[in-house]
Amino acid sequence: MTEQDRTDPAEERGVPGQFVQSLARGLQVITAFDARHPRMTLSDVARRTGLTRATARRFLLTLEELGYVRTDGRLFELTPRVLQLGFSYLSALSLPALAGPHLEALSAQVEESTSASVLDGSDIVYVARVSTHRIMTVAIAVGTRFPAHATSMGRVLLAGLDAQRRSEYLRTARLERLTEHTLTDPAALEADLQRVRAQGWALVDQELEIGLRSVAAPVTDRAGRVVAAVNVSMRVGMPGASAGDPVRDVVPALLECARRISADLAATGR
Repeated sequence: MTEQDRTDPAEERGVPGQFVQSLARGLQVITAFDARHPRMTLSDVARRTGLTRATARRFLLTLEELGYVRTDGRLFELTPRVLQLGFSYLSALSLPALAGPHLEALSAQVEESTSASVLDGSDIVYVARVSTHRIMTVAIAVGTRFPAHATSMGRVLLAGLDAQRRSEYLRTARLERLTEHTLTDPAALEADLQRVRAQGWALVDQELEIGLRSVAAPVTDRAGRVVAAVNVSMRVGMPGASAGDPVRDVVPALLECARRISADLAATGR
C-alpha cells in the first residue's frame, strides 16, 4: 500500500467502506446556506459549519470554481447549479409528479396554497407546491427546508416514525423557538405527536411564523408507512386572512387528497 492509499483512522466509520471527510465538509458548507442565511461572509460560513476560516475558505473557493457558489468578494451565495445535486432524487421520485394534480385540485377547492414534503433529518424538504399567494416572509419553493417540529407536515412525518426513531429525534433535535407559540418542550411535542398519530392529521398555528396556520395529513406507501405529508397553508390575523374553521372547512378535503396520492403511490408499486 502506498502512502496515498492509507486512510486516516479518524476518517473511518467502522463499517464497510470509508468515510471521505472532505466530501462531508463540502456538503456541510453547501447546506449551511438556507432560507434564513442565503448570503454569508466567510466568517458566517465558518461559524455555521464549525470549520476554521482557512478550511471554510478552501471549500468555498472550490465550490465557486465548480460553479456551485458565487461571491462579490465579501458575501457568498449558492448558484442555481446546486439544484443539479437534487435533480436525480427528484427525477427518480414519483411523488412530485403524482402529487401535483391532486395538490392543484385541493388548492382550487379550498382556495389556499398546498404543498408536499418529505422528512430529511430534523427538517422537512418541500418536493411539490401549488401557491395561491405569498403566505410567508420567506418564499417557499421545491427544495425549501424548515424545522420539522414547527410545521404541520413535520408533525405528521415525525408522528409517522417508529417509537425508536421518534425517541431519538426528541432526544437529539434542536427545538428552536421560532415564534412565541412554538413548541420547544420535548414532552409537550411528544404528546402532540401522539395526538397527531391518533387523529391522522396535524394543525400548527403560528409556530413557524406569526400569521401562518397550516394543516397536514400523511401520505403512505403500499405497506402503510408514512413517506410524505401534504398540507394546506392559511394566513391568519392579517388582511386577506382565511375565514372559517380549518378543521371543518379544510381537513376533510386534505385527508381525501392525501388518500388519493397514497392510492396512486400504491398503484405504482411504491
